[in-house]
Amino acid sequence: MSFTLSASDVKNLRDTTGAGMMDCKEALTEAAGDFEKAIEILRKKGQKLSLKRADREAKEGAVIARVSADKKRGVVVKLSSETDFVSKNEDFVETAVRIADIALESNPADRESLLTLPFDGTKSVGERITDMVAAIGEKIELTDYEKLEAPQVECYIHMGNKAGVLVGLNKASDAFTDAGRDVAMQVAAMRPVALDKDQVDPGIIQKEIEIGREQARAEGKPEAMLEKIAMGKLEKFYKESTLLHQQFVKDGSLTVAAYLKKADAGLTVTGFRHVKLG
Repeated sequence: MSFTLSASDVKNLRDTTGAGMMDCKEALTEAAGDFEKAIEILRKKGQKLSLKRADREAKEGAVIARVSADKKRGVVVKLSSETDFVSKNEDFVETAVRIADIALESNPADRESLLTLPFDGTKSVGERITDMVAAIGEKIELTDYEKLEAPQVECYIHMGNKAGVLVGLNKASDAFTDAGRDVAMQVAAMRPVALDKDQVDPGIIQKEIEIGREQARAEGKPEAMLEKIAMGKLEKFYKESTLLHQQFVKDGSLTVAAYLKKADAGLTVTGFRHVKLG
């Protein structure tokens, strides 16, 4: 029995399911125009279920960090889920690990490129995630992908895959492994906003100055003193929120920069990446 597929039919299916136009067209063609059967086809592919749950929040998941054998490159990915029940599933974690390994092997430019890479012999990373959505029944997304290159990269994965950190060092030596990992743990614990004050976003700086002024004004300080007080508070912000100036968590008598100099006088951090759940 022949049928004519109209643009309005495709639009109706798209409006109902939220699936892409081409997916809807292919499903309707495969279903010979049967609307309900087309929905079933999309559901089997995970399309309807995934987008039906698009308004749900995926705050759980697994964060995996990986470093190349020569320690010159690192990646960190976050595969998100709605519940920790799913995020603790062995297959879910193994999938996140495999995606991180694929990213490390192929060095894609961004998250969208990573989703198109082969996961196995028949499916892409994106298709593997869609299959998981259909099988598990909740929203699952590859929400983050970061990478870092440096003379030496070290990584740290926080307990239960809750966070992943990459730290790049300006020098390479096996003797710097512990220092790099200690700094990666520092990033996970203290969540710096930038490496040093020169790298803090100008918008953040302006916001901190304005907050400092208002705090001083609320304390009844003279208007002529507000700017000076605000700048003093900004310096305190730098010490608390930029990695190299932070107090080292394992030894409060040192800054992170000073701790690194104990390992080598010229050792410093060139950059870091921090991905966490939530």
